[in-house]
Amino acid sequence: MDFNNIVPGMTFEREYIVEEGDTAAHFGNDRVPVLATPRLLSWIEGTSIGTVAPFLPEGWETVGTTFDFQHLAATPIGMKVRVVAEVTEVNGKLLTYHIKAYDEVDKICEGTHGRAIIDLKKFLGRVNTKGKA
Repeated sequence: MDFNNIVPGMTFEREYIVEEGDTAAHFGNDRVPVLATPRLLSWIEGTSIGTVAPFLPEGWETVGTTFDFQHLAATPIGMKVRVVAEVTEVNGKLLTYHIKAYDEVDKICEGTHGRAIIDLKKFLGRVNTKGKA
């Protein structure tokens, strides 16, 4: 399968609002009611998916493979967060992204994220076989 329509420089961004369920307190750090790193990671992944999803053929998806980022500043409940993902490298089915995130005051995150383009049917077939082992 050829993915020539996915190239470095492609960008996508999404905005989120920090809610109670997005906080460190919700994830087990009970007294810290700010945006949790695991939620930020999920927002990075969702934004990165949005960068290339419209350009994938039917039956193809991407899955996360690597994350290397710094969570630079705390964000309180109610504040807006903007996540930006840019494809910086395409190596066959492997994609590398430069990611950044901003709240209404600070840059709160910067780093890289890797994703792999997968044939969903084959991928799920392997996962189902693994699950039966």
